[in-house]
Amino acid sequence: MVAAPAFSGENVPAFEPADKPLLRFLTCGSVDDGKSTLIGRLLHESAAIPSDQLASLERDSRRFGTTGDDIDFSLLLDGLEDERQQRITIDVAYRFFATKRRSFIVADSPGHEQYTRNMATGASTADLALLLVDARKGAVAQTRRHSLICSLLGIRHVVLAVNKLDLVEFDRGVFDAIVDEFRRYVSDFHFASMEAIPISARYGDNVSNRSPRTPWYRGPSLLDYLETIDVTDSGDSTGFRFPVQWISRPHDDFRGIAGTVAAGSVAPGDPVIVAGSGVEATIKEIVTFGGPVDRARKGDAVTLTLAQEIDVTRGDLLTSPRSRAQFADQFAAHLIWMKEEQLVPGRSYWLKVGTRTVPASVTTLKHRIDIDSGAHIAARTLALNEIGFCNFATARQIAFDPYAENRDTGAFILIDRFTNETAAAGMIAFGLHRASNVHMQALTVSAEDRAALKAQHAAVVWLTGLSGAGKSTIANALEARLLAMGAHSMLLDGDNVRHGLNRDLGFTDTDRVENIRRLGEVAKLMADAGLIVITAFISPFRADRQMAREIVAPHPFIEVFVDTPLDECIRRDPKGLYAKARAGEIPNFTGLDSPYEPPEEPELRLSTVRRSVDALAETLIETLRAHGIVG
Repeated sequence: MVAAPAFSGENVPAFEPADKPLLRFLTCGSVDDGKSTLIGRLLHESAAIPSDQLASLERDSRRFGTTGDDIDFSLLLDGLEDERQQRITIDVAYRFFATKRRSFIVADSPGHEQYTRNMATGASTADLALLLVDARKGAVAQTRRHSLICSLLGIRHVVLAVNKLDLVEFDRGVFDAIVDEFRRYVSDFHFASMEAIPISARYGDNVSNRSPRTPWYRGPSLLDYLETIDVTDSGDSTGFRFPVQWISRPHDDFRGIAGTVAAGSVAPGDPVIVAGSGVEATIKEIVTFGGPVDRARKGDAVTLTLAQEIDVTRGDLLTSPRSRAQFADQFAAHLIWMKEEQLVPGRSYWLKVGTRTVPASVTTLKHRIDIDSGAHIAARTLALNEIGFCNFATARQIAFDPYAENRDTGAFILIDRFTNETAAAGMIAFGLHRASNVHMQALTVSAEDRAALKAQHAAVVWLTGLSGAGKSTIANALEARLLAMGAHSMLLDGDNVRHGLNRDLGFTDTDRVENIRRLGEVAKLMADAGLIVITAFISPFRADRQMAREIVAPHPFIEVFVDTPLDECIRRDPKGLYAKARAGEIPNFTGLDSPYEPPEEPELRLSTVRRSVDALAETLIETLRAHGIVG
């Protein structure tokens, strides 16, 4: 039950010596600014490198190093073989060290832009950011990107370490110019403190002791500053928060609620409520591996027992009654996009906040943040490593706090629903509330009543496949059969709908998602009327078809894959579309320059090659009978 980082499944070091204050800090910056070298130097000068490891480092320095006869301290953290050979940091490396005054957990983050997601992982648990800049280059795009991410992720303290001053002859003018430029860029980031220190990580200047080679610098050494800075003002402002990880029921006489305290503290006798339901209970006992305890504080992994039997499940959030979390299905958030494929507003992703995972989509991309200027720019999507501000809608209400108030309950990740890859990291800004005068109206006549009047069951038959696969032809034949049987149906054809309801939509990925969302809503309304709804849409993306399935629920959704090879579709080309697409007249054409994702587990797969339309329609009728839709 050890808490994971806000945006990752990997475990961050959780130890915290009781006799010394702990500082978690992150090193970040651009490629080859000297982050790993600096941390290695700090470890060496704080005597945190065992003698056998130091001997190994000396051997590796001769093999991999670039510092001549000197020890190459960067190799201490670049532990992967690829990192050592390429001279880059790929993963986040965590190290613990201690001085007489303080203990430290340092996260060495990668500088390459494609590993921004790793940097965000390290930043999500840090109290301070140590941002390195190469004195020869000054602040670059990645410097600005990391500064912005640190600000968004709630880091309130920044140290700007201008490194490699030895390569510019320890010129004060170079240092001052870099610091002035950086201060102007971060002036709107609301950092609580920003300290600039001139250093040479390779030679140790101003790292643990003041250097005689910078007589013009009157400030502290880096280590002295890290030992003394007060970061207690970065604590959470919310009350007690306890995301429920699981319900422990080893036997009939014990029911415990297991999880990790995300904020505040709790003791036996304290009241708690379940966010959302508002049901209140009293803490009876706090159980740990070592036995009962009198109080659980932030970061403690415990099992709570309650004096009353109430409904609590994994994903719920227990809070203090006097300091409740927000509970809504819409909110605004900053988003760091981490996937090669661009964000598609309207597409359904998994959203994981705390221990709750729900379907969610971006309803509006308000703006993208320009890394160079910080300006807000209108955008329709986000590309890899871009940052934006979005409105979200979730399939169910979730409990959360604004990220500025609580980094644990205000952070979330988006997950691709089909690859399970992390697509983005998000920070909730505030909840959005629907107009209070709009409510769902209860209806006297149900969908079942309407279908029973027609002696059938409502359903949606969703035909998907490439253009030219035969979807419309098969759909027409199916509806003719249903009419002959006395069934009540409605056929929605993709081309026909684009002449009316969806005439304002194009064929970009974003427009395709909105096209399917609208069609799903229309299909649901028709199914509510008791009809058998037949749809014939390319609907190329699995995520969008899943979205339609969820919209239509609880009506049966029968996905039919009209499986016709691309070569056969091109040979048929009944509307001449493939010829136009190849001539460049139709962009984003599915199957050519836009992908088609075939269903993995459709209710029915129809191969149209060497099968007649009548035979295919009869197969569909048999499927409807098997599902109890028609008799």
